[in-house]
Amino acid sequence: MSFIPVAEDCDFPIHNLPYGVFCTADNPRPRIGVAIGDQILDLSVIKHLFTGPVLCEHQDVFDQPALNSFMGLGQAAWKEARASLQDLLSAGRARLRDDAELRKRAFTPQVSATMHLPATIGDYTDFYSSRQHATNVGLMFRGKESPLLPNWYVLGQGLGGFRVRLSTLTPACRPHWRPSVFRGGLTQPLSLVLPARPPVYGPCKLLDLELEMAFFVGPGNRLGEPIPISRAHEHIFGMVLMNDWSARDIQKWEYVPLGPFLGKSFGTTISPWVVPMDALLPFAVRGPEQDPQPLPYLRHDRPYAFDINLSVALKAAGCAQRPPLCPQHMYWTMLQQLTHHSVNGCNLRPGDLLASGTISGPEPESFGSMLELSWRGTKAIELGNGQTRKFLLDGDEVIITGHCQGDGYRVGFGQCTGKVLPALPPA
Repeated sequence: MSFIPVAEDCDFPIHNLPYGVFCTADNPRPRIGVAIGDQILDLSVIKHLFTGPVLCEHQDVFDQPALNSFMGLGQAAWKEARASLQDLLSAGRARLRDDAELRKRAFTPQVSATMHLPATIGDYTDFYSSRQHATNVGLMFRGKESPLLPNWYVLGQGLGGFRVRLSTLTPACRPHWRPSVFRGGLTQPLSLVLPARPPVYGPCKLLDLELEMAFFVGPGNRLGEPIPISRAHEHIFGMVLMNDWSARDIQKWEYVPLGPFLGKSFGTTISPWVVPMDALLPFAVRGPEQDPQPLPYLRHDRPYAFDINLSVALKAAGCAQRPPLCPQHMYWTMLQQLTHHSVNGCNLRPGDLLASGTISGPEPESFGSMLELSWRGTKAIELGNGQTRKFLLDGDEVIITGHCQGDGYRVGFGQCTGKVLPALPPA
């Protein structure tokens, strides 16, 4: 129990203690905090209380405007910080609880804070690791004969990530403008056949959400030195929710021969709180059996899938609909993603972000994109109050949430939110 009141349905009990970067109106300097209940504990104010054998020499990491330096210290520092925070916040410990002056400086209500990206992200890679999502997309565009190509089960497509532009990656609560760019004369439903008429410039017509999760890299590796899968867990700091906004009509037009480009580069949203892996490990489970067996460098016995309940709410003109609601469904694990990313000697750095790709479950109500929920625009999604959607309209707000349910508590991620604004006029 913490001396800070925490409701049973709150995402941020003492079992969680996620890290984020925030500022306030009276102190605009971005600084590192930890969420507890409805409060933020400012670690720059209490850095002198981290007196363990590792952090006593690195208290300055909590004075930084981003988490990169702390991420780079590795597991010993993370575990020490977590133990110190749980001790300081415990209801039975007086050091912080009974120091009224320090408490006044150290705690900020979350409603009074503005959240920033938790790290300076040097690189961001998006994977394609949900078998059900990959199967759904394959069924739509390749048919029942070959919904998944054979290499997806080995490494090719399933662990084939692509880099996304970092300048448009934002924390939750920042709106996104509908993209405008050349696109083909595509109409719903989407099809494999490109139209004969020439492309036109204009606002995206088929704007979509993608329910994803992502993790931040801790210590990196040297260029040329792969990270073995037996040690991959040592390089994973924590997880966030993600919405990888997608312009399906733009994406379809450019996909061959360019691959993902302008249909993906206009916006990505992540939740502002990074849930540390030690808070998630009690909810670790074994993933699905991988058949055929992956290549030797990708094999591991460590349970590293997580029982995370994910949901999406779509707020539209006064009504809210929650299309997907499912435990996390992943075929490839984060350990495999990180190991595969570095197998050719690619060096990762503290604060790099690796995303799962769209997460979908086996039932239609657990699909993680409107492309799947509307089955490429062939059927409407009922929102209630007489409203339907196939893809997102201007003014729609997407809210992604996720949590692990414990015995009388839950470990959650907060909200990953974003609102669709009308396209800007051409320059």
